[in-house]
Amino acid sequence: MQTNFTLAQLADPDTAESEKILRTCVHCGFCLATCPTYVLLGDELDSPRGRIYLMKDMLENDKPANEKVVKHIDRCLSCLSCMTTCPSGVHYMHLVDHGRKHIEETYTRPWPDRMLRRLLATVLPHPGRFRVALMGAWAARPFARLFPGRLKGMIGMAPKRLASASWVDRPQVIPAESRRRDGKPEARVALLNGCAQQVLDPAINEATVRLLTRHGVEVVVADGAGCCGALTHHMGMEEPALAFARANVDAWWAWTEDGGGPGLDALVINTSGCGTTVKDYGFMLRTDPNYAEKAAAVAGLARDVTELMAELGLDRPMVETGQTIAYHSACSMQHGQQIRMQPKQLLQRAGFVVKDVPEGHICCGSAGTYNLLQPEIAGRLKARKVENIERTAPDAIATGNIGCMTQIASGTALPIVHTVELLDWATGGPKPEALQAWPGTPVRAGAQAAE
Repeated sequence: MQTNFTLAQLADPDTAESEKILRTCVHCGFCLATCPTYVLLGDELDSPRGRIYLMKDMLENDKPANEKVVKHIDRCLSCLSCMTTCPSGVHYMHLVDHGRKHIEETYTRPWPDRMLRRLLATVLPHPGRFRVALMGAWAARPFARLFPGRLKGMIGMAPKRLASASWVDRPQVIPAESRRRDGKPEARVALLNGCAQQVLDPAINEATVRLLTRHGVEVVVADGAGCCGALTHHMGMEEPALAFARANVDAWWAWTEDGGGPGLDALVINTSGCGTTVKDYGFMLRTDPNYAEKAAAVAGLARDVTELMAELGLDRPMVETGQTIAYHSACSMQHGQQIRMQPKQLLQRAGFVVKDVPEGHICCGSAGTYNLLQPEIAGRLKARKVENIERTAPDAIATGNIGCMTQIASGTALPIVHTVELLDWATGGPKPEALQAWPGTPVRAGAQAAE
């Protein structure tokens, strides 16, 4: 793709990066068939190629965003399926992030839209505020029909009950259950406990800690770490997103040897949307002289929990499993991080029969705040995803992202659990709450002695 940016424009690091990305695109159109919004709507402006043209025109000509551009960029899920498909290696993620930042800086949204986005950015990344908001939503359920459009949908999506805050989400060091002969743990890792996940389903972090410590890993919950910044980043709110990123870098850097700490072997993340963002910290903070080097180092430590468990090797299962599991690979897992085989291989090692979901590359419609901001498209994608999952006739669904869990669970009666909960159960942990209706599962011979 030919571009005509001026030297003055290219002096801006974001514009310079976007110009490189635009030049990589060869207009081939391979991305159209794998883009969820194009598949649903059939409008090329709702495809990666169409959005690239819109952003090129906007950025190259220094135009403020207009209603047309905003409409089609807002419809993008950032599922990154196009990046998996693209034969030319177009880094669409960085381009659309720049486009969203430009929209946020140059376009004035209608006030209901502004208020809703501000509400989400103010509440969701902060567990305390989010918990209070969910309590309010629960109380408002009987009156949901009186609320306007998207607020009505948000109230309907609120869980019917909230779990108590978990002990694992406090800053601490959780020792490994087993150690090497030299008395040291197999590894020391920091755990990103996240924001919305620890409110919506604290059992995921608890299962992660049990699984890791059982496999000889010491787990650090670093003081000062919190939201990864993805929620605000994908709404174009760059400064809040970078503030979250800097806070996390500071918290984890203090535990690295270069930061004066005892050292970390990895930074473990059990929400794939967060993992995609943290692995991009080096790029996000590349122009900050105080953080560029540290952010790149932290990003290099980031591992999805299934990546680390694949490296460590899963213990022999202590429970006879054998159930059929439909594995839903979150977009941020398979496209954002290019992690495809490890979760399925671990589940198979744990004794489950793993089924691939038809059209597995197509998004479920969660996509961070997308199902709250674009409920109609998100609902259609959810129905399509649920239909494909149920075609495999599974006993349960597994995935590695809390957003997908919440989205899919609202459309099916099948139980849905985090992959790490199944791995924890199979290797000696409690049966996940969502699976309590399953019949009792026998313990393998010799398992009690192993405990």
